[in-house]
Amino acid sequence: MLFNSQPFILGFLPLALAAVFAAGRLRGTRAALGTLIVASLVFYAWWKPPFVALLAGSILGNFLIGQRIAGAARAGRGRTARRWFILGVVGNLGLLGWFKYAGFLAATVAALFGRQAPELRIFLPLAISFFTFQQIMYLADRRDPAAPDPGFLGYAAFVAFFPHLIAGPIVRPREIIPQLLSPEMARPRGAALAEGTTTFLLGLAKKLVLADLFARFADIGFDAAAHGAALSFFSAWYATAAYALQIYFDFAGYSDMAIGLARMLNVRFPINFDSPYKSPDIAAFWRRWHITLGVFLRDFLYIPMGGSRGGAWAQARNLMLTMLACGLWHGAAWRFVLWGGLHGLFLVIHRGFRRAGGRLPARLGQALTLLAVLAAWVPFRAANLTVAGSVLAGLIGLHGIALPAMIVAWAPVLGWIARPVPLLAHLGAARTLSFPEVSACLGLGWGIALAAPPLHELSERGRSLALVASFAFTVQALFFAPRVVPFLYFRF
Repeated sequence: MLFNSQPFILGFLPLALAAVFAAGRLRGTRAALGTLIVASLVFYAWWKPPFVALLAGSILGNFLIGQRIAGAARAGRGRTARRWFILGVVGNLGLLGWFKYAGFLAATVAALFGRQAPELRIFLPLAISFFTFQQIMYLADRRDPAAPDPGFLGYAAFVAFFPHLIAGPIVRPREIIPQLLSPEMARPRGAALAEGTTTFLLGLAKKLVLADLFARFADIGFDAAAHGAALSFFSAWYATAAYALQIYFDFAGYSDMAIGLARMLNVRFPINFDSPYKSPDIAAFWRRWHITLGVFLRDFLYIPMGGSRGGAWAQARNLMLTMLACGLWHGAAWRFVLWGGLHGLFLVIHRGFRRAGGRLPARLGQALTLLAVLAAWVPFRAANLTVAGSVLAGLIGLHGIALPAMIVAWAPVLGWIARPVPLLAHLGAARTLSFPEVSACLGLGWGIALAAPPLHELSERGRSLALVASFAFTVQALFFAPRVVPFLYFRF
């Protein structure tokens, strides 16, 4: 079930809130938690009911291992606790590896030996990348002898909590479980419901009104490239810029909606998205984009490998390995590995430049960072590496530069750099006016991304004005869009 679908907004959400609060009022916090778990499993089952058994089994197995870890830690048997922790991590990563990477690994090995890849027919369970990381963090927390025992209900509610189950944020157990166990969770609060609803609706507007608009522009260009078209300079840049805005507003919208849903249930999630395209350097970008994933990779991969200790070469190695893992986490394909490797390279260059005492003016640093991020989005979005290479070639003009003849007639100086054509292919609708129309939409989108404050910095009045301005467009998109477009992180 998708947050941006009619069944969720008009059916599941009001019923789930009513059931949780009714159970809390009549039977107390434990009954509310149990109701929340059932509602979250129904939410998950809406997609593919058989995989509920996998989610439930993973929750139960990790809880039992966590109990073993905690018992050994409290008894002073640190080595035993460590063994159980390693067993739990290996089990979680093994499950993730089988479902997400077995087919990719088999195809890669077969290609190396020039053989046909076997058809494993493994179906990827929804959200396994996210609830795997959540449970690894829980097992890590259980190694602390002083950590309180949340009990099975608290732990199961934390993992299955529907506001973050599908695509994050990847929240720490010690920050969220106490809120779920609090009696306040089961009591409806007018201020929390109003704040949560406003945040949810503004996130919904980012998804339905903005992200889905730019998805149409991006899909036309990248789909054409996937079918062998050589995108000219402007077509390639417009497709890439549109995709950058699509994933920006798509993930920003999802993050706001998740925060809003949790707030309705009196739970506060951390900020997960903070205007990353305004970043003055690539390190700042990763402190602002998918913040909770970055924190997880830092704490559970980069620092354990040695972090910045051991000199420049060790730090560069650790950065590259971390970002390669980040790319692979996003998808089992070489294009995601390339995306992660590019960001690793950018971070290594940035660290080396800073280590040498280099500094750039803020605006220049922001422009270079944005250019690097845009280039890296190409393999992330392209169907494969061949298509990515073709689009990148278009970005640097290797497929020529063309503009609609009408535009060249309005500004003849453009004829010195661009070839006039009747229609500019692979850009919006196949009409001459598609160029100014798409240009206007991209200008609006980039103006919001680069100039507007993030939602969490808006005043109450600013939120109200934004809600009024977007509400009619959101309602129209919710009820009259030809189809429900999944969140991009829904696929990861």
